[in-house]
Amino acid sequence: MPIRPEHRWLYPIDWCELSAMVRFGRAGGRCEHCRRPHGRRVMHLGDGRWWDETLSAGAGGWRDGRGRRVRVDPPRQLTLDDGTGPVPPRTTRVVLATAHLDHDPGNNRLRNLAALCQRCHLAHDRPEHRRRRAATLRARRAVGDLFS
Repeated sequence: MPIRPEHRWLYPIDWCELSAMVRFGRAGGRCEHCRRPHGRRVMHLGDGRWWDETLSAGAGGWRDGRGRRVRVDPPRQLTLDDGTGPVPPRTTRVVLATAHLDHDPGNNRLRNLAALCQRCHLAHDRPEHRRRRAATLRARRAVGDLFS
């Protein structure tokens, strides 16, 4: 995710090197939450399950949204939990980003940084995005009250 210009001063001058060290040095080019590999196209079902071709000595296997191996019968692998029927697998390209676990861009300690794929990053930031959205809506309503 690009850094907003107004937040750029919160990041250290060597942020690119620090981010690369977290993503590729410590995490080994895989998401630290779900283990998806950086730069590859992975097949997924949209509910968090994804196909890991390196699982089981090259034979591959399904993983869940937390990177754990999913052991399900082959006919049930491609169905949604609500039972609506078969879901065609989709593919997506995985891109790792370095996320601040406490949502504070000024806290750049290594234990506060994690290499996350786009799905895990959005899931991690969901409460913070909701909080910011609510604050923005309240501010818009307050400005609207001034002029009505």
